[in-house]
Amino acid sequence: MGKQPAALRLEAVRERLDAACAVAGRSRTDVLLIAVSKTHPPEAIAALVQAGIHDFGENRVQELQQKYPEVPDVRWHLIGQLQQNKARHAVAMASLIHGLDRRSLAQRLSKEAVQQNVHCRALVQVNIDDDPNKAGCQVSEARDLVAYATTLPNLTIEGLMTIPIAPASGVDPNAAARPTFAALRELRDTVADDFPHVSQLSMGMSADIEAAIAEGATMVRVGTALFGARGTTPWQKDQL
Repeated sequence: MGKQPAALRLEAVRERLDAACAVAGRSRTDVLLIAVSKTHPPEAIAALVQAGIHDFGENRVQELQQKYPEVPDVRWHLIGQLQQNKARHAVAMASLIHGLDRRSLAQRLSKEAVQQNVHCRALVQVNIDDDPNKAGCQVSEARDLVAYATTLPNLTIEGLMTIPIAPASGVDPNAAARPTFAALRELRDTVADDFPHVSQLSMGMSADIEAAIAEGATMVRVGTALFGARGTTPWQKDQL
């Protein structure tokens, strides 16, 4: 029997990661592949688990709540913008929160982690391109946000995250995104001078993982290349 579609897509993505790491002179083990599963059903996630993926990313807390009991023994990453009223659920379910972008959210995550007697791991999301359509703190705010969050109990900032502006039609996504990724790496290096534990770089998606790896990404968030086209609405259990 031939390989299943999920295994074939994963093989293709891994080949891209291997090639990009080779070009950059980096070890493949230094880059974590996160499969972005938003809108896709648990059976599609389970197929990738069987193929060897154990880290999955969701944008919405509500959708993660639906899937969390359906797919056990995986690590969930919350990669979308997080509202404070969803912080309790995010802390309970997510292995890593990629979208910390303000002091008030840091306070809430810390408070919820203390109450649940757990440790919350997070990345500071930075709006490198100053895109009004993207979440994230300003570049000038990133260091102070890291410094503030570091003082809070049960909360650890492990790195930075960004989402580049979508490229114009006909423009190579890797070429368009690389300056954004380079800027995030430079910011991480500056912040890490004072906070060495801030080492992770979550950047790069299906179209631009080569540029992300070239600029030092330690986590890439890949959806379409692994799952195929995204659905138009969040997945819900028992939906028709």
